[in-house]
Amino acid sequence: MNSNADPLDSLDDAQAAAAFRRLVRHLRHRDDAQNIDLMGLSGFCRNCLADWIRDAGFPGDKEDARALIHGMPSAEWKATRQTPATEAQLARMQASIAKNAQE
Repeated sequence: MNSNADPLDSLDDAQAAAAFRRLVRHLRHRDDAQNIDLMGLSGFCRNCLADWIRDAGFPGDKEDARALIHGMPSAEWKATRQTPATEAQLARMQASIAKNAQE
């Protein structure tokens, strides 16, 4: 067995898909968790998930992917759920994104 193997790769695709759907539904429910704050804390947000499904082969365009993740068109999500980012949030996001470079 390869000692560098990631145990995550042994997760069944159906289980991984179910967990992903649960994560997306949780983020839809917790619309109080702003994307800018998710980015500042973890270096990813709902829009990243949309990009990742496109990277994985989702056939739609960027807007289609975001609508799938948000559960509505992204313009509607922004208008009804997104608040303006503060300078502090933007700075924290930039610092967090810099940590992603190791991926």
